[in-house]
Formats: sequence, C-alpha cells, structure tokens
Amino acid sequence: MTGAATGAGGPRSSTWWWVTGVLAVVLTAVIAGVAATSRAPVDLAAWNALAEAAAPSALAGPQGRTPQFVVKCGFSHAAGDDPIVHPGRPGASHRHDFFGNTDVDADATYAWLQGAETTCQRKRDTASYWAPSLLDRGVPVEPREAVAYYRPAPGVAAREVEAFPAGLQMIGGDDAATEAQPAGVAGWACGASSDLYPTPPICTPSAPLQARIVFPDCWTGDAAYSSDHRSHVARSLDGTCPPGHPVHLPQLVLVVKYPVWGAGHELSLSSGPVESVHADFWNTWHQEALETDVRSCLHREVVCGVVDNKADDVPAELFD
Repeated sequence: MTGAATGAGGPRSSTWWWVTGVLAVVLTAVIAGVAATSRAPVDLAAWNALAEAAAPSALAGPQGRTPQFVVKCGFSHAAGDDPIVHPGRPGASHRHDFFGNTDVDADATYAWLQGAETTCQRKRDTASYWAPSLLDRGVPVEPREAVAYYRPAPGVAAREVEAFPAGLQMIGGDDAATEAQPAGVAGWACGASSDLYPTPPICTPSAPLQARIVFPDCWTGDAAYSSDHRSHVARSLDGTCPPGHPVHLPQLVLVVKYPVWGAGHELSLSSGPVESVHADFWNTWHQEALETDVRSCLHREVVCGVVDNKADDVPAELFD
C-alpha cells in the first residue's frame, strides 16, 4: 500500500477526539476499580491502548507554556541496520535514516557511541535517533533533519520527570501498522500546522512534509531495554504512569522533516505503508549533560532551545 500525498484521511475531527476522550475516562475508571478491589496487576497492553486513545492531547495546545528543551540533529546516514531490534546483524533491518550519533550501526555499543561525533547542534547530545526511510515511487528521500523535543507529558508535574537512564532504548510508533495510528502516537503534518494526518497531506514549499512520533514516557525503573523492545516503557494517562512503570521520563517527540511538497507523489516507507511510521531512540547522551538539561529546563519550568516561535521547525501543537 502506498500513500499518495493527497490529503486523504484528513485531520482528526473534534467529535472523534471527544468520543475517544470519554472512552478513555470510562475505561480508565474501570481498570482503576479492578486494580483497587482485586489487587490484580493492570494489563499493560490495555493501559497503553487507553493512553494512545487519549494521546492527541500530547500534541495539542498553544505554544510556549510547556517546559522543554529542543535539539536539532542533521541527517547522518542511512543503513539497513537496527541496533535495538537486530543488534549484531548488519543489513537485517529495513532501511533507516539516522540522526545524531554518526557511528551507529548494527554492532554499535553504548561505550563506543559515547565517544562518537554527532550531527546535533547540542554537541553533548550523542544519542541516536532513527526512522524508516521515506520512499517516493520506491526512491529514498533524504530527510532535511530531525528535531527532538523533550518535555513533561500532559498532566505530569515537571519536577517529577527524571532523565532517561543511560543506555535506554525505546521505540515510538508501530512499524507493523497498516492502518492509521492514534494521532498522539505517530502521524504526518505540513510544517508547523497543528493538523495531523494518518497519511502524508499535500504540503507547500513554505511548510513541507513532516513525520511526528511520540515516545513512551513511563519506565519500570530498572532495565534499559526489554526482549520485546517495548515492555520496559509505557505511556502515561492523564499524568499517571501504570503500575510497574512508576518513573516519569521526558516525553520525547521526534519530528523528521522532508523536502516534499505538492501533488503527484507516491509515498511509502521502507517499513511498509506510510501508516507504519515509527522511530527509535537510544540514549547515548553524555549523561551529565542530559541530567543538567532536565534540571535546568524541565524542573525550572522554562523553555530551552526555542528561538523563533513562528519558525517552521517549532510545531505549535507540541506545547500546552
């Protein structure tokens, strides 16, 4: 399935948001009641489904009021590697575009990446971010850059947020998706527009195509990864992390920008249809620099790294 940039599957309607919001509240109350009365563990998959249904609030609201720090990272390289899902297996993955750390490949280690160069403007950010390659009629489109937004998730007190632990690995979005993902998890947009689409819309040269992916923001507090690459992290719901994942992490929103606008494109991803948009993150920051940014920006409830709030690279809907 290819995604022509036609604007099909338009932005989510306010009625749809209202219905999913009510559903999330009702089902959350049911789960909370079961947990309180039976002491039974909450089903993590069910919790995440509820959180994803409510997730559009993660991308809504006027700009500039949510504490955060922002890092721009240029395109580094592309390869058929995925050191999270296929470590030690070069070429085993679909093609990915890498941003940030320049030495990431299938054999990369945390220690090695700590000493590598980065394409990020924040030179102490030697983390690696990657996403499936965008294809136009089967030909890879080189992305312009990626922008990483670190912020408290909606409803989470800024001072409760802890820095990502050293070496944390996680995935945002679903690489196996064949239908629209929840808008607050992954989607497409034009420039700084607050309209999110399940497939790429028709954009203009002044506001070209972007992919936006929101990562989980709750952690178990122990393992930096898990065998399924997902169960060690979860999504918060109305500011609350699920039982077993008590640690609030920054909500990482990754925006990948492409030089794509106008009609006539036949877009897909190296992972499959455009609905399979997702991204990976490996925390190989210089840890003390990351912890400083969390304290200086998030805990103090200030905005760091945003210069022009009308610039194309600062999506307004990333702020409450």
